[in-house]
Amino acid sequence: MKALNGLGVALVTPFTKEGKIDFPSLKKIINHCILGNVTSLVVLGTTGEAATLTETEKQDVFDFVAENANDSVTLVAGIGGNNTLQTIDELKKFNLKKYHYILSVCPYYSKPNQEGIYQHYKTIAKASPLPIILYNVPGRTGVNMKAETTLRLAREIDKIVAIKEASGNIEQCMDLVYDKPKDFLVLSGDDSLIVSQMAIGMNGCISVIGNLLPSEFSKMIALCHENKYDEARVTQLKTKRIVDFLFEEGNPVGIKLAMSLKSLCTEFVRLPLVKGSEELKIKLRNELIQLD
Repeated sequence: MKALNGLGVALVTPFTKEGKIDFPSLKKIINHCILGNVTSLVVLGTTGEAATLTETEKQDVFDFVAENANDSVTLVAGIGGNNTLQTIDELKKFNLKKYHYILSVCPYYSKPNQEGIYQHYKTIAKASPLPIILYNVPGRTGVNMKAETTLRLAREIDKIVAIKEASGNIEQCMDLVYDKPKDFLVLSGDDSLIVSQMAIGMNGCISVIGNLLPSEFSKMIALCHENKYDEARVTQLKTKRIVDFLFEEGNPVGIKLAMSLKSLCTEFVRLPLVKGSEELKIKLRNELIQLD
């Protein structure tokens, strides 16, 4: 199994002013992450604005990242939704030969109960050509996958190997760590809580700020694995305000604005999102100056 227990980066999809995918900037971001010692790249998750890309664009991005990552990191493809049959169709349709895992979000909008969530994942696991990372993000989906449901999936379905847990609920995270199967990984999906969550036994993270600060957060996670939490929390606290600002006007609005200030990509997003405000840009610029 390819590694997942370091820094995973939920890649943005950069756009030109005209709204096209900006592949030169995407290459720059990939190289920035690899030089920053990230463990994995997560392609076309929420941060990648997958919901606004066509099928052709998605395949183009999957192919481009795989080609430019050049087998140097673990590759995770974001494929999921609230239509189980459509998710299965996409798993069969997309060419994912160079990918190692699927990240699949908990069904959103429909608000299924826990049995519905379980059956959704059980069904797509049967169809998936790759191991699956569950993704629990109730702030976006409108439904929380409870620890009991996650653990049931982890115990009963071999192809389900990890979860990106973004509930922000430390007690729920502790329940997962306490009762999980030995080889099942619990990954942080909350940039502001990584050190706290790893201190209770979580295994790594899939991060938004990793697009911007891969070296700093890769090192922070490595320190956590070495039980050097006094050193790790220096980075967590030093970046607290910038993490807060990244999500102030929504994701990936904030991270793209911050990345534009570092000439990694433009700040452009696709509707219904709009680019970040001048007020947010000033806040982010000031924080980045402090970091430098």
